[in-house]
Amino acid sequence: MRYNRILLKLSGESLMGTQSYGISPAMLSQYVADIKAVVERGVQVGIVIGGGNIFRGLSGAAGGMDRVQGDYMGMLATMINSLALQAELEKQGVGTELLGGMAIEPICKAMSRRRAIEAMEQGRVVIIGGGTGNPYFTTDTASTLRAIEIKADAILKGTRVDGVYTADPEKDPTATKYSRLSYSEALEKKLKIMDLTAFALAEDNNLPIYVFDMNRQGNLLRVVEGEEVGTIVSSER
Repeated sequence: MRYNRILLKLSGESLMGTQSYGISPAMLSQYVADIKAVVERGVQVGIVIGGGNIFRGLSGAAGGMDRVQGDYMGMLATMINSLALQAELEKQGVGTELLGGMAIEPICKAMSRRRAIEAMEQGRVVIIGGGTGNPYFTTDTASTLRAIEIKADAILKGTRVDGVYTADPEKDPTATKYSRLSYSEALEKKLKIMDLTAFALAEDNNLPIYVFDMNRQGNLLRVVEGEEVGTIVSSER
């Protein structure tokens, strides 16, 4: 295995599938089947998922809402997605531990590195909702922070694109894919992999970021087994 302990970052929008809003049961089931396959290989898994399929704090702020209130609403949206993920994992026979950037009794306890690592070592998938628990920070930043806390080997950023490209491949047919990038190259080329706060945290802690297409079934297992199916960003090219 290339990675023994991972932090899987999923976007809330990815759960929509072909819907324009909410959670697609079919997409949720597919994601969980892929996560289960990785857990069955002995890989320890932590997950952070966004809430953009339900609410985005930045969008609320753009519409005139107070940014702090909007961000807290976004954090609660990530908890809804985390609960859905937990329910489907347990339905498919995978043990879980749901933690949060803020404790929400009786749903989850507050995030604790010790609690998270202990659960993963016991074979449970740890889902960490609620962002960092603070406004003005994205779930990209939350995922990087949590990956560092749990001592993950890498952040696996599951998207609907199969890696990082020179331009948006959905808009530019001439865009070409990178197989490997250094942090400095990604910054120089202004490639939008994660927000700058998250990216700086990853670089400072020498934490690789692997961007891949999560919507293609089986890709998550291919990544942890070492196949080159996406783009890896690290300290070295």
